[in-house]
Amino acid sequence: MFRFAALALAMLVGFAPTTGLARDRNALWAVQGQHNTVYLLGSVHVLRAQEARLPPAMERAYQESERLVMEIDLDDPAVTDPQAMLEDVQRLAVLSGGQSLRQVLGSDYARSNALAQQAGLDLALLDQFAPWFVATTLLELELGKRGFSAEHGIEQTLAARAGRDRKPIEGLETVAQQLGVLAGMPLPMQKRFLMMTLEESGELDAELDVLIRAWRAGDTDALARVLTSAFDEFPDLYRRLTVDRNRAWAAQLANLLDDRDDYLVVVGALHLVGPDSVVEMLGKRGFKVVQQ
Repeated sequence: MFRFAALALAMLVGFAPTTGLARDRNALWAVQGQHNTVYLLGSVHVLRAQEARLPPAMERAYQESERLVMEIDLDDPAVTDPQAMLEDVQRLAVLSGGQSLRQVLGSDYARSNALAQQAGLDLALLDQFAPWFVATTLLELELGKRGFSAEHGIEQTLAARAGRDRKPIEGLETVAQQLGVLAGMPLPMQKRFLMMTLEESGELDAELDVLIRAWRAGDTDALARVLTSAFDEFPDLYRRLTVDRNRAWAAQLANLLDDRDDYLVVVGALHLVGPDSVVEMLGKRGFKVVQQ
């Protein structure tokens, strides 16, 4: 239960609470440095237009911060240039050695294609691509049907505001590094990931509703339980997607706490909840991390 929606939330989706919703907690933390504050905003990456407004605590964190940090630097020309993005996709998402998606899926191809066509995706058009890329394409398609768009997501919204307000944005990693997390999975694991995505896509609506409620309430225990359980069948992907990256990010963020500027760090909610989170790793480094 929850695997498909949770993977979507972890890798693709962004939600913000509707305005006027009363709650005591947010997916937001504050870390005090010697001379500054670093805010950690648990985001996700696409959003429906009617939910795009930040709650007051997150709005204050943005206003108080001189600089923003995101998973990738959204105002970097290497990110905004479609040609550069295409080159990264071609290098990391296209199957090597003359392989095809049909060959990789083998006897499961016919059933997979039938399921994909129900979702409006023809696998024949993606025959040169690796299963991980097909799975994420399907996730984006399903979310798009439900009105979710990166254009309205927290990251792109804040990046646009930061541009107008002349607030610098820094990135924790590159697009190639992000794509490499999934591209580095062995093909048999990629195949399982794609098959699960195809088979569970019909359960998305009910599962997203549970996840959205947990996010809106700032219920970190529920988020951690749901999000981490999504990776029960993919421990290596969990390590690649969360633990390894969190460890690298915690070291980078610890350096920000020696600065004098206040920072707003915007990363996926998956990275800020649970025992392997950036929040826990910073705590182990001796920093006091307080949920807002």
